[in-house]
Amino acid sequence: MPQYFGKLPTTGTSWSTIGTLKTIERHDRGIYGDCENSRLAISILAPNLVRVRWAPSGELMSRRSWAVTLDDPEWAIVPFQLRETDAAVEIETEQMRVYIHRQGCRIECFDKTGRPFAQDTGMGMAARMGAIAAWKRIEADEHFYGFGERTKLLDKLSEVQTNWTVDALDYSSFTDEMYQAIPFFIALRPELAYGIFFNTTFWSQFDIGAEQPGVYRMETRGDELDYYIIYGPEPAQILSTYTQLTGRMQLPPKWSLGYHQCRWSYESEDVVRELAQEFRNRRIPCDVIHLDIDYMKGYRVFTWSPKRFPDPAQLVNDLGQDGFKTVTIIDPGVKYEPEADYHVFDQGIENDYFIRKAEGELFHGYVWPDKAVFPDFLRPEVRQWWGDLHKSLTEVGVAGIWNDMNEPAIDDRPFGDPGNKISFPLDAPQGSPEERTTHAETHNLYGQSMAQSACEGLKRLRSTERSFVLTRSGFAGIQRWSSVWMGDNQSLWEYLEMSLPMLCNMGLSGVAFVGSDIGGFAGNATAELFARWMQVGMLYPLMRGHSAMSTAR
Repeated sequence: MPQYFGKLPTTGTSWSTIGTLKTIERHDRGIYGDCENSRLAISILAPNLVRVRWAPSGELMSRRSWAVTLDDPEWAIVPFQLRETDAAVEIETEQMRVYIHRQGCRIECFDKTGRPFAQDTGMGMAARMGAIAAWKRIEADEHFYGFGERTKLLDKLSEVQTNWTVDALDYSSFTDEMYQAIPFFIALRPELAYGIFFNTTFWSQFDIGAEQPGVYRMETRGDELDYYIIYGPEPAQILSTYTQLTGRMQLPPKWSLGYHQCRWSYESEDVVRELAQEFRNRRIPCDVIHLDIDYMKGYRVFTWSPKRFPDPAQLVNDLGQDGFKTVTIIDPGVKYEPEADYHVFDQGIENDYFIRKAEGELFHGYVWPDKAVFPDFLRPEVRQWWGDLHKSLTEVGVAGIWNDMNEPAIDDRPFGDPGNKISFPLDAPQGSPEERTTHAETHNLYGQSMAQSACEGLKRLRSTERSFVLTRSGFAGIQRWSSVWMGDNQSLWEYLEMSLPMLCNMGLSGVAFVGSDIGGFAGNATAELFARWMQVGMLYPLMRGHSAMSTAR
């Protein structure tokens, strides 16, 4: 269970299976099927791409605007053959064949040589109170990769992987939920590979043979089973198709491929200038300097401290003259200040942009500025507003935005007091009126939507230059909007080692521009550890050194 949520809905103990496929209706892209009281849809979107949807209620959900970039009608029509018998329905493309047993609606896929993959077991698809799942066979010598931000080894056979974004502070090789939630994997065996994208933003989980050897289960707390089967046979083709679905990384600015220097925090303009001068005096390559939360006035987002950073435009200009780009951090928490003439809070309240509880009360929690409220980034008008707020940074020359604390990471009392991690209530309404839903469906999207807002805002505000965006939290498709780092690690050898499968898992999940805090965020690296980590970090796609307050410079 996610560490924050004792109130996630519980599930029943007995599963109700799908029943018999009675009738089908062919359309240009596949079939609809009636299975007693439920509804099945099989869509052919490409010769190697099949979408499976099952609605136990009998009514398929309306399209959501998140995660998948292309809706079914936007894909080219793919020719396929349809064959029906009393026992089964077969759909065949030029690359694969889908066999649907009428009894139990069990689905099996085959390549053109007849090799099976993504085969349902006897359970097939089933639902129970608060959950819906599918069970598939693990073939001989089959191994599983991807799953987003994951620690430990690359192969996830015999493991459980939960998709629910959390502030994974002090994570280890045994941690399950992480900052990123990407429900996608690649299954690989000799001469064949396929991918599964589990298209659900609700809490979901993969059990890759841990509970039942030879069987993997994918389960969601949503109302519909919705997943894509992507045939390879090569992993590169699977990733190409998957990123066609979820979006591809934008061309980054060239400078963002260099070395980034960061710390929590450089407490004044003078310290930043001294730091920059040391890099140049010592002839150490560095292209980017990041400013953490202390550049702000009392941790109020989209402000500058008049004492510590009295002339940010001059500072950023001088850094630019010396070859440095400047990146500033932004958190989602907006300081609650009804009497203080704080423009971000005032505008958010005036336009009702902040998340409210189900009964209408404004939700608040505690982060760096103490009591704070939080924008609903699922609403397009809120993303537009938030993106435009970045003008206070770009107008002084800031070239990139670092989005942090966006899982979201919130306490139930002021920082420094013993407290509990909380999040928005699962029944809190979110999204625009036409897609209004609850936080149970959008929790995994919160950080992603914040990164989208920053990316789109920077495109408007810096329309003649490419900008850099970094995020801690995200979902499938985060590569469309942002680069990613692996969150708060530690200055220990095992975290250097752990960074390698973590970054590879992200790459195998479609997110290429990734990195880990070089040297470790918490604690003091030894000289040898720091040197070795810097050597490895040169091979990270995103190369950033970062360290925590109170650690050695």
